[in-house]
This record gives sequence, C-alpha cells and structure tokens, in this order.
Amino acid sequence: MGVEKGTRESDTEHEEDLDEEPGEVIESAPPLKVGEERELGNSGIKKKLLKRGLGWETPEFNDEVTVHYVGTLLDGTKFDSTIDRDSSVTMKLGQGEVVAGLDHGIITMKKGEHALFTLPPELGFGVAGRDTVPANSFVRFEVELVSWIKVVDVSKDGGIIKKIVEKGEKHERPGDLDEVLVKYQVALSDGTIVAKTPEEGIGFYVKDALPKATMTMKRGEKVKLVVQPQYAFGQEGKDASDAIHPVPPNSTLHIDLELISFKPVIDVTGDAKVFKKIMKEGEGSLVANEGATVTISYTARLEDGAVFERKGIDDGQPLQFITDEEQVIAGLDRAVATMKKGERAILTVKPEYGFGNIETKRDLAIVPPSSILVYEVEMLDFIKEKKPWEMNNQEKIKAAETKKEEGNLLFKSGKYLRAGKKYDKAASYVGEEEVFGDDEQKLVTALRVTCWLNKAACSLKLNDFKGAIKLCSKVLDIEFYNIKALYRRAQALIEAADLVSADMDIKKALEVDPRNREVKLIQKTLKQLQAESNKRDAKLYSNMFEHMTKQTPVVTKKLKVEKAEDDMKNGEAVAMEMENVADSSYPPDNGKAVDSC
Repeated sequence: MGVEKGTRESDTEHEEDLDEEPGEVIESAPPLKVGEERELGNSGIKKKLLKRGLGWETPEFNDEVTVHYVGTLLDGTKFDSTIDRDSSVTMKLGQGEVVAGLDHGIITMKKGEHALFTLPPELGFGVAGRDTVPANSFVRFEVELVSWIKVVDVSKDGGIIKKIVEKGEKHERPGDLDEVLVKYQVALSDGTIVAKTPEEGIGFYVKDALPKATMTMKRGEKVKLVVQPQYAFGQEGKDASDAIHPVPPNSTLHIDLELISFKPVIDVTGDAKVFKKIMKEGEGSLVANEGATVTISYTARLEDGAVFERKGIDDGQPLQFITDEEQVIAGLDRAVATMKKGERAILTVKPEYGFGNIETKRDLAIVPPSSILVYEVEMLDFIKEKKPWEMNNQEKIKAAETKKEEGNLLFKSGKYLRAGKKYDKAASYVGEEEVFGDDEQKLVTALRVTCWLNKAACSLKLNDFKGAIKLCSKVLDIEFYNIKALYRRAQALIEAADLVSADMDIKKALEVDPRNREVKLIQKTLKQLQAESNKRDAKLYSNMFEHMTKQTPVVTKKLKVEKAEDDMKNGEAVAMEMENVADSSYPPDNGKAVDSC
C-alpha cells in the first residue's frame, strides 16, 4: 500500500481499460471492473475495486488475514492507518476486531487486491463512534489484502484447529488406510518442545490429533495445529518415556506438521482381506480389469519375510495370465485387475484369498496353512479384452460362443458364480442394443436365449430365485412357449412360494409337451406342496373357527340382552306413537256446524 489517496485515484484511471477482475460474483452480477463501485448484496456495504488481486480464492470467516488499511470519514478525515504505523495487521475474520463491516468486505477480496469499502454506521462504529469518529458515521476503509492463513476446525468442535501455512500439491488427500510420511514438532503453550520426528521415521505421539489432521492435508502441505487436551493427552498427561519431554495434565499442544508424502492403501475386496499399497503410480487411467491378459513380476513372501516365489526377478521369466480365470490365487488376481501399467504395489493377502488352510508347495518354499501372504508386484503390461463396440458382427458372435462354452465348462465343474459371469459376458456381445443383419439375427437371438437360460440355471443353483425368474421371463417375452424357460421359472416360483404362478407355468409347458418327464416331476412336487399348503390353511381356519365357537355363548347372550333392550325401547316408541295418533284423530271443536243427514 504505502501511497496516498490521490495516487490511488490516478491508478484507477489508468486501469479502467483493463479486463474485468475474474471470480468476484455478487448476486449473479458480472465481476467488478477496476474503478467500478457496487453494493455487496443488500448489506449496505459498497465496494470499489482499485486493483485486481491474484487467482480466484478468497478468505473465509475464521481465516487469519494480514492487511494494510487506511480508515477515513466521508470528508476524507483520516482516523486510522496501518501505513502510518508502518505495520500490517493480522486479524481473524468474523470477530469484528476492527469493525464488522470490514470483515464482510475482506471476504470478497483476493490476494494482493486493493479495494475501497464504504460502511454504514451499523457495520462501522455505530451510535457509540470512537475517538475522532462521530456517532452514526459512514466510514471508508481502503484495504490491501496482503495474505491470509486458512483456518480449519478439523474436529468440528474447536478441539483441533488447523492453520494452513503452505498449501500442498494437487487435490489428493490421504485416506484412513493410507501410509503417510510426515514431519512434526510438538510444543506446549510455553514453547517447550515435547516431541519431534527423528530423521529416520516418525511415530504418532498424539492419540487422535495427527490422524484427523493429516487426512485433511494435501501432499507437501504445512500446517500449524492447536490441539485441545481432549484430543491430546487429557487429564492424565504423558510421561517422558517415549517423548522428549513430559506432557503435563490438561495441556494444549501446538504442532508444526508437514505432510511429505503418502502411499494410497486400497481395500481391494471390500472386506479388509486384500490390501494394496501403491508404491509407485502407474501410467494413465486405464487398469487391467477382468478378462485382461496381464504380465507381472513379483516377489512373494510370508509375514516373517521368507520368500516362497519369484517371477520376473533377476532375469527370471515374468508371469502372464488372464485375470478372473482362477489361474492364480484370488487375492493376487483381484488386486492385479486394479493396477495400471508401470504401477508397483505391495499386496497383503489373508488366507481366504490365498492358499486357505492347506499347506502348499511353491517354487522356493512351502507355504504353511492359513498363511498371510505379501506380494511386491509390478504391472509390466496388460492387454484388455476387446469391448463389443470394438468388434465387427462376426467377432461379436464368435466371442459370445466362446464365452458361452467357457461358462458351460465352469457349470459342469460346479463353479456357478463364475459360469454366470461368462454367460453375462457372452450375452453382452450379442445384446439387444447391438445391430445385426437379417441373416445373423436368428443365430444371435438363439445365442442370447441360451445364455439367459444358462444364467437362470446358475441362479437356481445359487438360490437367486428372483434372478432366475427375471431371466426366464426375458426368454418368454421372445419365445412364449419355451419349455426350459417355463420349467426353470416354475422351479424358481416354487422356491419363492408363488405356487399359483408356478402351476400356470407348468400347465403351459405340458400343453406344449404333455409327456415331458421333468415337467411332470415338478408338477408332482407342486401338487404335494399344494396339498400341504391346503392342510395348513385348513388347520388355521379350524383353529380360528374353534376360537370363535368358544366365544359364541358369550356373544349369543350379549346379543339376546341387546335384542331385549332394543325390543323394549321399540315397544315404548310404538306406544308413544299410538298416543300421538289418537290425539291427532280427535281435534277440538272449531266452532263450525256439523252437517247431519
């Protein structure tokens, strides 16, 4: 700042022709131009832009800003100036440390921006005024936003306050599983250092503060934390056994923290049984995914560090396999399918996704039962399966037939879940949204129907009866009398306890093929279930009737009493009515003569 008002106005004149200031939007109005003045919403505060700031970000309430300002009355009388004191001011926005209106103006500014704010009395010094500021005065503040420190309430209760000293890189933040590398120094309020990270590594001396704060930081970010006792060592404090200095009870801690780097850790299977820690990011955004032909190198160890297998290490041949084909243990298979080309990762695999509870001989050692395995893997290359839109029609049909046959082999082996996936994949190649020629349509429809029927058979084996019903219904929408679809849907309907609908499907199937043995067998099963259901219903109704019968004498007696009472009331009503009729039959003499014969 450091220049007088006259110079400011001349600067404004020279900058009038410059582009608009980016970013500042007030109630959908266009950004302010240099030299333009506008009211901030309906606040009564007017802002005139004198010099544009840098970037797009603006401070928020609770942030700590450093500013220079000159305060004047409307007639130009100066009442305060940081320029004259040759010292900027740092204040917390939202506290009204100078006046409330100034805070509201500063939150619209960008770093390096100069602006002139005109404040109404209620947002200035009000009815009280101050020294040289009369009561109920409009005031002006010419402000330069030098810098600000972002302040974040990490714990949302004031227990952990984070002040961002230096911004980090990118937008990535560590997750609760990630491995972080940090530097920190912990001090008491009097400046006594109680903990500091050694050069070779760190340990979290603070229970909850560091993990909570670290998860809000970006790589390379530096912050100052103020940690209240409840998030530090509370009423007990901490002795000096594993720290530089003891921490007294109820101590507030001041931590200088830097997030140097972090390695993402991913729960591959979603059940905390296969973890992947990324040691080196791969290329691009594509991952191997299911069905890809992958080439990897790895060293496989037990938890104690004993190596039991190496591939592609020390001039050895790398391993090539197709994902989701059970060619390697499930944990390695699932994790590799998430990797990018060039990615290096450490996998931790629990026994359920490893070799289970069976002792297994590998190249370099025997893996004991129920072993946790650790793989250091590098994705050398992968070739993804072609997608339907990357194929011509003949390739789609061939791929569908191949996947269907693979599914058939898996079904015969009792691997129904994997077989179902193959049928799904096969059907996707010849999906209803795909366009085929007239000469191909019959073959394609037959393939699609077969895949749906086979997947329905898998669903029945896996007790997914709703899935089986849905797939068979899709077939019957195309082929109304497909016996397999009717038979399998009837099976699923019986299991779903919809006996009426199952009976309809069975009767329809027997209309087409009255001698079909499988349909007759399921019809026999259905009749037995219907008979059992009828017996249960009969017993239920019998119990209900018996219960009602026991209540009958009481109910009958009650009805008789009520009937007698009703009869009595009705009798009284009739008698009264008759009296009324009698009275009305003989009117009093009205004084007229009665004619006689």
